[in-house]
Amino acid sequence: VQLQASGGGLVQAGDSLRLSCVGSGPTFSWAAVGWFRQAPGKEREFVAVLSWSGAITQYADSVKGRFRTSRDNAKNTVYLEMKNLRPEDTAIYYCAANVNTKQGVGENPSARDDYDYWGQGTQVTVSS
Repeated sequence: VQLQASGGGLVQAGDSLRLSCVGSGPTFSWAAVGWFRQAPGKEREFVAVLSWSGAITQYADSVKGRFRTSRDNAKNTVYLEMKNLRPEDTAIYYCAANVNTKQGVGENPSARDDYDYWGQGTQVTVSS
């Protein structure tokens, strides 16, 4: 599985962005896909996760109500829609795939070790 994240950019506080994660490989459609972010000088942290069907989602408390993840398996693409962005959302955003979840989102979807494949990141910068 290969992952390609895109859609980052420079925006102002209160703006919206939509990130995309395009996956390749036969198992991507069956994988749970997580989003993580890493700000300068900080650990990579969990943002959201989505099951292969899209029926199950989980979000970090810091983004609940502002971010929404979805997927279009026909396009092998997972999205992260981000609204009401804040300067503290500034980070490099990564998508990752867990190909062993079957119908769920994994044993511990907020843990980096739960994921088998990672894409390169896309930078999101939110100015105040």
